Amino acid sequence: MRTRISSDLKAAMKAGEKDKVAVLRLINAAIQSAEIEAKGAIDEAGILAVMTKMVKQRRDSIQQYTDGGRPDLAGKEQAEITIIEQYLPTQMDEAAVAAAITAVIAETGAAGPKDMGKVMGALKAKYAGQMDFQKASAAVKAALTG
Repeated sequence: MRTRISSDLKAAMKAGEKDKVAVLRLINAAIQSAEIEAKGAIDEAGILAVMTKMVKQRRDSIQQYTDGGRPDLAGKEQAEITIIEQYLPTQMDEAAVAAAITAVIAETGAAGPKDMGKVMGALKAKYAGQMDFQKASAAVKAALTG
């Protein structure tokens, strides 16, 4: 993933794509920051987590800009999301998320709300970057409480 980001950054610089260069530099900076925090190199799952967090931050910003009547800034954030998402795995649709939750509940033998942490941990390990874990958390809670 790192090599793809680096080569895409070089290509964007040569092509004069200023917006893409800026976003790729932001991605590199976020990865480096995460590595400093972790006191060492992070793996692919760590990189996916960093990039997923970046997308979430931008979606929050879009909401704030939209509420504040700044569609120009919201559009800029959306353009950044589009670039970041090129490096993330395809997001699962609702049916796939529901099927994954059902499968993980069966695998872990979760029986009630007290097992929610175990289920969420397994989902995050298997599906990093592929689903919105905030929405998945609500679905797991609903499934475990019956």
